[in-house]
Amino acid sequence: MQLNKNLELNASAIERLCDAAARDVDIEVVAETGSTNADLMTRLLHLSCPVMRVAVNQTAGRGRAGRPWLTVPGGMLTFSLAWHLPQAPHNLLGLPLAVGVALAECLNVLNQNVTLKWPNDVLREGKKLAGILVESAAAGNGGTWVVVGIGLNLQVSDELEVQVGRSLADAPWLAQMDRNVLLAQILNALVQALTQFGEQGFAPLLPRWNALHAYAGQTVNILDRDQIVHTGIALGVDLHGCLVLQTEQGQVSVLAGDVSLRPA
Repeated sequence: MQLNKNLELNASAIERLCDAAARDVDIEVVAETGSTNADLMTRLLHLSCPVMRVAVNQTAGRGRAGRPWLTVPGGMLTFSLAWHLPQAPHNLLGLPLAVGVALAECLNVLNQNVTLKWPNDVLREGKKLAGILVESAAAGNGGTWVVVGIGLNLQVSDELEVQVGRSLADAPWLAQMDRNVLLAQILNALVQALTQFGEQGFAPLLPRWNALHAYAGQTVNILDRDQIVHTGIALGVDLHGCLVLQTEQGQVSVLAGDVSLRPA
């Protein structure tokens, strides 16, 4: 696969391109690591400021429910952001959706025409373009440290699709961008959303998520361990980040957990 010259990542260059608020984030770029999320989770007790860790190549990335996140060297952006929030962990249910809003809106400014699949996928033309994994730990001085991990497909190989077992979206135009510019724009969007979430919770981001809802008004199945547990019309999400379904028995609110959504 032909890779673009703009693959080179540089922490100082990213920082220079960031808005003022995002310049409070320490930016680290490493050639290779197992998992940027795992790296930051082990350091949370010692952090004094937000940190974004970017890996050119990630060898042991993880998705939701511990599923592996397979990557192609140079074909993806893989990074994690450690951020302190004032809320207790049990008040963060809407956080993955807030992150999805920030990422999707940023990509749409870049003409990617993406939508959101509950609870934490970004879709392009109905296929997965990016995934989000949020992990957390209670902070010693109150509140919660969260680690927001994002994997964004830029160039996907046929071999990767075979490994994953399904078609994936990619973004060839974004692959031509300077990666430092792209990361700075995403970081700006994440900092803005996380700051807003810390001050106001999910409420101001809720209508923005519903406006990006990929399956709004469509009949969907909710699966738990590959078994259908709910079928209904997807109405949107609520203040807790639950998906609201209109079923034959009435409205049902589905908590993310390890369940999955599929079109019926």
